[in-house]
Amino acid sequence: MARHTASFPVAGWVKHYDKQSFLSDLIAAVIVAIMLIPQSLAYAMLAGLPPEVGLYASIAPLIAYALLGTSSTLSVGPVAITSLMTSAALAEVAQQGTADYLTGAITLAALSGIMLLGFGLLRLGFLANFLSHTVVSAFITASAVIIALSQVRHVLGIEAEGDNLFELAHAIGMQSNNANFYTVLIGIATLSFLFAVRIWGASVLQKAGLSARGAELAAKSAPVMGVIATILLTVRFELEARGVAIVGEIPTGLPSFAPPVFPLELIEMLLVPAALISIIGYVESISVGRTLGAHRQERVNSNRELVGLGAANLASAFSSALPVTGGFSRSVVNFDAGAVTQGASIYTAILIALVSMLLTPALYFLPKATLAATIIVAVLSLVDLSIIKKTWRYSRSDSFALLITIGATLGFGVETGVSCGVATSLALHLYRTSRPHIAEVGLVEGTEHFRNVRRYEVKTVPEILTLRVDESLFFANASFLEDEVFLKLSSQPAIRHVILMCSAVNEIDFSALEVLEELNRRFEEQGLALHLSEVKGPVLDRLHRTAFMDRLSGNLYLSQHQAFRDLCERFHYSALAGQP
Repeated sequence: MARHTASFPVAGWVKHYDKQSFLSDLIAAVIVAIMLIPQSLAYAMLAGLPPEVGLYASIAPLIAYALLGTSSTLSVGPVAITSLMTSAALAEVAQQGTADYLTGAITLAALSGIMLLGFGLLRLGFLANFLSHTVVSAFITASAVIIALSQVRHVLGIEAEGDNLFELAHAIGMQSNNANFYTVLIGIATLSFLFAVRIWGASVLQKAGLSARGAELAAKSAPVMGVIATILLTVRFELEARGVAIVGEIPTGLPSFAPPVFPLELIEMLLVPAALISIIGYVESISVGRTLGAHRQERVNSNRELVGLGAANLASAFSSALPVTGGFSRSVVNFDAGAVTQGASIYTAILIALVSMLLTPALYFLPKATLAATIIVAVLSLVDLSIIKKTWRYSRSDSFALLITIGATLGFGVETGVSCGVATSLALHLYRTSRPHIAEVGLVEGTEHFRNVRRYEVKTVPEILTLRVDESLFFANASFLEDEVFLKLSSQPAIRHVILMCSAVNEIDFSALEVLEELNRRFEEQGLALHLSEVKGPVLDRLHRTAFMDRLSGNLYLSQHQAFRDLCERFHYSALAGQP
């Protein structure tokens, strides 16, 4: 049974499912569906796809993740960032509004699903750790700015294309004189309403008698109220005839569930964008899942999440829809609304399917400006400029990576931005590990502890050099250690013994072993001795498999204090008080 539950997480909650769980999940599903319907339409528009595609991406993918995902409250579907990345990728291969454009979106979803599923089955969830939170935050912030700016054209009722901040700003500026008055009126009114509800809605509803939780959830339904109001206004005042762009006819019914078919050359063109969408989507999803899971002491398995998201994207491809991932806003609403299992997502999918079958004709007169306003309000909450100041104060290298990612995304578009972000994350990691912190340490008087001579007043011996290596030793940083050792030797000619304090060394690879062997050989030639202290068991086991320990010119010590005391007693060295 345990194995069965691990393969299908749904089995873990279904066997304990009861009436109370059903009612809690159903209430959450109704609230999330109310929020998800306008979001789905809006994010399909953001991706350059017909609005019904957003609804299709909110049905089968939710059910697929519910069966295989490990988070009880994560809600998947189209989200702003992946929709923008989809639009950017498809702009290179097809024209918006064509069958090839939709085929490209389906291809992206299929490729993303296959990649995520493959990563999950190969247990490669740890790879997401190489994309730093700083870089992800920078990318999301810059992308949110581009998304918001890209929707200004719909609020103004103009044509303005662009892949980055400068192209969009220039295009909007050039076309601003052609703005449609009625479209602007609807867009500004919707924006004002949504921002007002976000800022004051919950408090006003609480004063009206609603509970704090009820007021928060009611405020989340503001986009639906905006949709209903602007549809009624458009019909009443015949705004379509006055130049207001509307959604138009949305096909009624469910998507045809069939295996996607796409040419090989399209796969080759979209392989890299699909990989980037998979990475960003997974990082965003796992972050949300773990954050919400922590509130319930719930373990979210990274490898199982890859499988769940992969299945969700394949389900989206089979539904003729776009790539999906776990959304922050809808997941938080799902959590706050009281969802206890993924049953809530299944019920949400059913409700959206009913909307697709019964209510799409009512959306005919929905102004695109309303959807644009919904997107702008949603994504501006993702903008976090405070992180620039925080990283600058804490770590200049992290701040450098953050600024590169923001600059590349704003200046060159999302694909270049995320590529620079990934490259910067890896480069930063390699730089840090290639230059490990190596501290010269001395004895803190009255204790057996050794600390950095630059930070503490410690006792040292001119003839003994103790270096604490604060990193595992491998091919990328072994030469750095060698350089540091000989730099110290050249500046302190009295040194006769070098002790490497290995308390922080978790591994020594073969390249690093060769460097240690060379150090030992040169020490013997110069009449010096190399000693090791506090070597961890697994590292020592590997060293004993080689001839290095037999050829070691010095000794192996259990503790640094033992090494220091033994050498001082054997060679009659006198410790001197050092200055911090």
